[in-house]
Amino acid sequence: MTEQPRPSRAPMSGRAIVQNQFDRAADLINLEAYMRKILMSPFREVQVEVPVRMDDGRIEVFTGYRIQHNGARGPCKGGIRYHPEADHDEVLGLATIMTWKTALMDIPFGGAKGGVTVDPKKLSKLELERLTRRFTQRIAIVLGPYRDIPAPDVNTNAQVMAWILDEYSSRQGYTPAVVTGKPVALGGSLGREEATGRGVMYVMQEYSRDFGVPVKGGRVVIQGFGNVGSNLARLLDSEAGGTVVAVSDVSGGIYNDKGLDIPGLLAHSAQGKPVSEWKGGKRITNDELWTIPCEWLVPAALGGVITKEANATTIDCKVVVEGANEPTTPTADRILEERGIAVIPDFLANAGGVTVSYYEWAQNLQQYRWTHEQVNRELKATITKAYVSVRDLAKEKKVTFRTAAYGIALERVADAERLRGN
Repeated sequence: MTEQPRPSRAPMSGRAIVQNQFDRAADLINLEAYMRKILMSPFREVQVEVPVRMDDGRIEVFTGYRIQHNGARGPCKGGIRYHPEADHDEVLGLATIMTWKTALMDIPFGGAKGGVTVDPKKLSKLELERLTRRFTQRIAIVLGPYRDIPAPDVNTNAQVMAWILDEYSSRQGYTPAVVTGKPVALGGSLGREEATGRGVMYVMQEYSRDFGVPVKGGRVVIQGFGNVGSNLARLLDSEAGGTVVAVSDVSGGIYNDKGLDIPGLLAHSAQGKPVSEWKGGKRITNDELWTIPCEWLVPAALGGVITKEANATTIDCKVVVEGANEPTTPTADRILEERGIAVIPDFLANAGGVTVSYYEWAQNLQQYRWTHEQVNRELKATITKAYVSVRDLAKEKKVTFRTAAYGIALERVADAERLRGN
């Protein structure tokens, strides 16, 4: 995912956001006090110091984290991000969301997350490889295909996963199921790279059918043009008939009220050029992006970007679809609700990635590869089933999609904990 600047006034921590949203859903399903303590307490937290020899001979030491939030429903699952603002609370909040995400999708995983406090743009490729291998060595004791399975996240990709696979396998023997989001040549799944963006599109299409907000011909604004944002733009343009009118990255954005030429923009971006330098539209700032009129607004970069202070009162859309994790603070969430703007929550909207990671893990264990069509067909079935369950509970209880999604996920994890004897 493309890095985005955070709002100037620091939002709540990831951990605080998750706690706030958890409480509302726990009240909805009348969750017992003891179970609330269990579900909000992480199973295991690992913090490591990662010394790396830089190209000029210096030694730099980076701090890394791997937090396993809950494994009641299966091995822990979650990405690894490299970012200068990655810290304990952010990683813990994201690990917790992964528990709810895998439960909502009803796939046999728990939740985990990892991170290293580093700006990878300041590292050479060799330095990045050394960092990844040393970090893997330090956390390998808690990894394994039936224990904890990492995946890509912010500023990591298939190449980083390949290094993790190689480092882990050098000690344990060839173990492709220890990591997902790998290159296809090393056991990765067809369709995995686009899976998060494709899942966002499928959820938009389901919501459109139910509530009449058009995807075909509908105006879409996408904040972030990394893996999620770029794949979503491509799929909306080529398969769903959506009109992407604005996109942005860390450099700024580009806007065309008639719709952007997405193939041209993708070709421009593939050369490593900033979105804002593309000539196919009007250049806009990252702040201006939030005020562009549209049917669908998709934050698809970092968390904490929709806040009361920055933009919650000025956003001009019908639906916010959270392609990123934790992009909306609880206060902003309530403002959007009061304004009649629907929010499709992150762990429903962006669950395509972990769902296809599950398919990749299953393929690795079976040593059998699915076709691209099979992957997409299974993804659509899984994410649609989850969407329908959220929609129905939201309607029944007269709550938001977010509270309904949390309620379903919490109940499933709590059931697993009770069956195990807690």
